[in-house]
Amino acid sequence: MISFLGLCIQNLIQTIKYIVGGNIKRDSVLARAAMISYDSLPIALSIVFIAAVVIALQVSKQFLMTGAESYVGGFLAVALVRELAPGFAALAISARAGTAVSAEIANMKVTSQVDALKTLKVDPVGYYFAPRIIAGAITIPMVVVLAELFGILGGMIVSYFAIGLHPNRYMSSVWLWLNTRDIYISIFKGFLFGIVIPLVCATQGYETKGGAKGVGISTTQAAIKATVFLLMTDLIVTFIFYVIN
Repeated sequence: MISFLGLCIQNLIQTIKYIVGGNIKRDSVLARAAMISYDSLPIALSIVFIAAVVIALQVSKQFLMTGAESYVGGFLAVALVRELAPGFAALAISARAGTAVSAEIANMKVTSQVDALKTLKVDPVGYYFAPRIIAGAITIPMVVVLAELFGILGGMIVSYFAIGLHPNRYMSSVWLWLNTRDIYISIFKGFLFGIVIPLVCATQGYETKGGAKGVGISTTQAAIKATVFLLMTDLIVTFIFYVIN
């Protein structure tokens, strides 16, 4: 895992050099943005919405028993914005789009398309990695914000039908508890996740060997490693912003 992290850092540096060189095509970035975020939007929003509904069902009656039902919205909003929405949305995108990125690049590697680019004196790392990383870094924070909105809405609906909590009281506690700093940090998490997912999955695909069987193995490894690195990134960001500061 440490050696793989080193490969990811090397590829990221090479990709940044490629981006600085101005070799990126806008159409390529837009196509990758649609594949990474737009196509993953339904599953990401569904997972966060269901998670928010389940949590609201679990805590709303407990809050009602203690007379603190007005705080259900604030509790759920803080949990969603700080952790659940960025984390669940990133994991959904990683499972859906990250594996596709790995399989696509792995297939190019085993069919010698990478060697063809080298023959044409084109940097294959920059050519394959840059559009995907730019697309992820720009669009995944947008998915995170939408997931937070959907999760808060789901909690409001459940709270109303489960304990009769009026939407006005629910939203009042949301605005009372939620801090704009939390929103900024969640967007920053989405930005980092947007870099980590395509970087890790593309690196795993680029290291593929062994034909069609290697493509399958590489795709599985990409899903595992992307999950690990996402959780590590989440831990580091949370520690920096909520423990140190």
